[in-house]
Amino acid sequence: MTRPDKIEVDQFLPYPPAQVWRILVDPDLMARWLMPNDFKPVVGHRFTFQAKPMPALRFAGTIHCEVLAVEPERLLRITWADRSGSGLDSIVTWRLEPEGRGTRMLMEHSGFDLDSPFQAVAHRTMGSGWRSAVVRSMLTVLEQEA
Repeated sequence: MTRPDKIEVDQFLPYPPAQVWRILVDPDLMARWLMPNDFKPVVGHRFTFQAKPMPALRFAGTIHCEVLAVEPERLLRITWADRSGSGLDSIVTWRLEPEGRGTRMLMEHSGFDLDSPFQAVAHRTMGSGWRSAVVRSMLTVLEQEA
């Protein structure tokens, strides 16, 4: 059962796990489907994503992250925190499972406090973004890199 305080994406990608993994851990490719970053696939590495600031939502545009787990072609887990006053301190996990000639990508973004007005809005906004725009962007990058 899906918990309301997390976002889940279950998406089949018609590319092998090695190709999907590459766009998850290559910072230049990640920037093309997600955001500019200084990511390295090393546990303990701290990095940031740069997004468009949204002053009305008290979001300065920088997402502070740390790599928590790396299992090549299987699992990537990072923290995802906004330090500009929203209190969002969450975790994003990508799991890759071979499926036929492609990959089942399971993404979970957890740790939202839905009693916080900002985090409730972030949960709704990011939920639709992860499920639609981000998946479409991933597929575009995969197609370009195939």
